[in-house]
Amino acid sequence: MPVQTLTILMPCFNEEKFITGALQNVILVSLEWNIEKEIIIVDDCSTDGTNAAIEQFINLHPGKKIKLIRHEKNKGKGACIRTGLQYATGEALIIQDTDLEYDPFEYNKLLRPIMLGHADVVYGSRFRGSEAHRVLFFMHTIGNKILTFWSNLLTGLNLTDMETGYKMFKTEIIRDIRIQENRFGFEPEITSKISRIKNIRIYEVGISYYGRRYDEGKKIKWVDGIRAFYCVFKYNIFSRK
Repeated sequence: MPVQTLTILMPCFNEEKFITGALQNVILVSLEWNIEKEIIIVDDCSTDGTNAAIEQFINLHPGKKIKLIRHEKNKGKGACIRTGLQYATGEALIIQDTDLEYDPFEYNKLLRPIMLGHADVVYGSRFRGSEAHRVLFFMHTIGNKILTFWSNLLTGLNLTDMETGYKMFKTEIIRDIRIQENRFGFEPEITSKISRIKNIRIYEVGISYYGRRYDEGKKIKWVDGIRAFYCVFKYNIFSRK
C-alpha cells in the first residue's frame, strides 16, 4: 500500500517547556513524495501546563491535522502508543518524543527505505553515520550498547541502536502487534516482536541526537534500564506472544 499520510505519534508528559517547539518543528517539516502529516498527541496526564500549551498550539493552527488525546491517569510511553494507535490513519507511523532530542527534519531519511520499497520498519540509529550527537552520559551509552547486544543475540538482528526513540513502521505492522509494556520497556518488546514476523524487512539509518540532561527534564531512569534488560529476555524467551 502506498504511503499517502505519515502519522506522527507523540507521547508526552510534563513537557511544557518543549512541546510547542517540538510541534512547531513537526509542522515545518516538508515531506517528500507529497506525503501528508497527521499528528496525534497523547498527553499522559501532565500536571504542568503541557495540555494548555498543546490546545493553544492547535487553536493557532486550525488547518493542520492535529489530534489531542489525554490520559486521565499517568500510564507511560508504551500505554500512550497503544492509545495513539487507535486513532492513526496514516499508512506509515513514526514515534516522536516531545523533548526535542530527535529531529523531525530527518523524517525523510527514515521514510526513504519504505518509499523505495525496501523496508517495512526503519530504526533511526544514534550510533550509525556522522550526524550531530550531543556528548553526554557514558554509562547511558554503555547501557544502550549492552541492551542492543543482548537483543541482537536473542533476535538474530544486527541493530546498532535497539533503544532508539525513532522507530518508523508501516502502520499495519505495528497495529497487528500486541503491545504489553506501559513504559520504556516498549523498545525491547517491539524489537523482539517485529523480529519474529515472517519476511519482515528492517532497516537502520543514521540520525542526529540532541540529548538532554536530567536537569533539563530527561525522564528515563536507571530502573527503566533494568526493566528494559528484563524485557529483552522476557519477550525473546519467556513470553513470545
